[in-house]
This record gives sequence, structure tokens and C-alpha cells, in this order.
Amino acid sequence: MSQRLNIEEFLSMADTLPLIDVRSPKEFAQGHIPGAFSMPLFDDEERAQVGIRYKYGGKENAVLLGLEIVGPKLADFVKQARKIAPKKEILVHCWRGGMRSESMAWLLETSGMKTYTLEGGYKAYRHHIRESFSRPVKMIVLGGYTGSGKTDILKEIEKQQQQFLDIESIAHHKGSVFGILGQEPQPTNEQFENNLADAWRKFDFEKPVWVEDESRHLGFCGIPDTLFLQMREAFLIKVNVPGTEREKRLVKEYGSFSREDLAEQLVKIKERMGGQNLKTALQALESGDLQQVAALTLRYYDKAYELAGKDRNPERVSELNVDEDNPHTTAKKVIEFVENLKTAPYETRLS
Repeated sequence: MSQRLNIEEFLSMADTLPLIDVRSPKEFAQGHIPGAFSMPLFDDEERAQVGIRYKYGGKENAVLLGLEIVGPKLADFVKQARKIAPKKEILVHCWRGGMRSESMAWLLETSGMKTYTLEGGYKAYRHHIRESFSRPVKMIVLGGYTGSGKTDILKEIEKQQQQFLDIESIAHHKGSVFGILGQEPQPTNEQFENNLADAWRKFDFEKPVWVEDESRHLGFCGIPDTLFLQMREAFLIKVNVPGTEREKRLVKEYGSFSREDLAEQLVKIKERMGGQNLKTALQALESGDLQQVAALTLRYYDKAYELAGKDRNPERVSELNVDEDNPHTTAKKVIEFVENLKTAPYETRLS
């Protein structure tokens, strides 16, 4: 008989055992537990048919239809599962932890496998991860104007055995209007939250977690409210990099993209950038003067960053001036800066 696990037990075992999601392909595409294999009991059309039968014909009729649909697939399910789990031990879940996962678990148990099912199913998982972001952590936020190389600095900090939640990498977006360029397609917002939670749960919360100062939305992905609130209340170190250095970084990062791609993104911030500034930027882009394009763009982003930071408690913000765009050197300075604080920044977190 399959063993039922709560969400904490299930996720712990998912780190070492294969996991199959028996929901429909559409459900899986919308969002799934990271690392899960899709092995749907019903395809999208079949699931709809069973749902209609349940609504108008009752549970017994729906079950009979389900058996008719699933019957020819049984041997293939066992073959797939044995391929996924050669040691014959596997985790199974559906939406609510009901008939779909129980039926699959029964089949696999009958074929000689050991199975574990998730109490409450994927619905319980989604509730759990939303709650997980409200857990108070020792968080330090690295901020700075656009083009400061914050992500690269944080990656260097990570190399020093520090914990870094790389939100931009998980969202496949660098935050600004140009942030989608050169990135893989973004996940659904639901999958973004799942992937974020998967990284989050693996941290040692007795140690500080570093994050980059982000807007609430990165493209189509939105940072969960509870996590974003912690980011806004956490201690922030703002790295001040000279404007000319930041311009050079933007040219280096985005200069290889086509003029058409860059122009398309510039037009998206027309209202905030100003019509004349946009016209000048587009002319500079056409003539190949990317340095001027970067300079004009930074005027807008610098103002936007200052505006976004006005709601922060000034006592929770410190600034660190650097002379050059050198993430490796700056990372050392940031770590040294934190170590020299009389009180650990996360220990003075406001309630």
C-alpha cells in the first residue's frame, strides 16, 4: 500500500527519489514541482471528458469512463515508471491527492514498486511554498543604479560561501525593459514561484541570504508578496558606481543586439523617458552611438530607482562608493563592509 506523506516529508524525499506528476499536460505546463516528470493519467481532452461525465452523470459514471480511457495505457505507465525509477521507488502526486494519484500508486504498487503519495496534492504544495516566503530570514539586499553590475557582484559574493537568491536567473529576465533580451523564454508566473521556492527551501536560514534589489515584476514574473515585503524591509547596501562605468557596462551587455531589438525596447519607455529624449536616443542608436543611448537611458532609470527607494527606511540603507566596475573587487569590499558593521544588519530588522 502506498505511503502518504505530508508536504515537508514529500519534498525532502523528492531530493533523492524520482517524482511523477499524473495531472494533465496543461496542468503540468502551468506549473509543477521542479524536477517532476509528467506522466498524465489523462490527456487534456480526456480529463475534460471525465469532468463533464462527473458533472452530469455522477461519480460512478465518471469512474467508468476513466477506466475505459486508462485501461489500454496501464502497461505503458508501468514501463515509464520503471524507466524513471529503476530502483522501483517513486513519488506520485496529482492535484488534490485524490483518485488520480491513488490510482497510479495502486497500479505501480501492484507491479512491484514502492510508492509515496502527497497528502493534499499539488494544491497543498502551492499553499506550502507561499507560506514559506513569509519565514523571517537574515536577508541582505544589494542595490545600486542600473548598470552597476549588481548580479555579477552577487555572484562573486556567492563564491565566498555566501547564499545568493538569484531571482533574475530564475525569472529569465534582468529586470529592466532590456532585461528580456538574450534570455530563455520566461516561465509562467506559477512556475517562477515554484522554482523560486525550490531554491529558497535549500538555504541554511541560520546564515544570511543575499538578494538583489528588484522591482516587484521582472517581465511577466512577479515576486511573491511576502518575499517582496521582506526584501523591502531588509538592510540594503547601495553600491555607487560612476555613471561612465555604468554606461560602458550597458554597451557591453546590450551592444551586440540588433538596432531593431534595442529600438523596440526603447519605445516601451517613451512616456517616462520623454518624447525628445527617445527621439535623440533612437537617432544615436541609428548612428551607432551606443554610449549616448546608454547615457540617455540611464537618466530615466536613475530617476526611477530613486523614486522606488523613497519608501525605504533610511536607517536601513548604507552606501558604498567604488571607483570602477570590477565585480570581484567590489564583492570583497561589500563583504568587508558588512563584517565591519557593529551590529549584523539582519539583527536590526524592523518588525
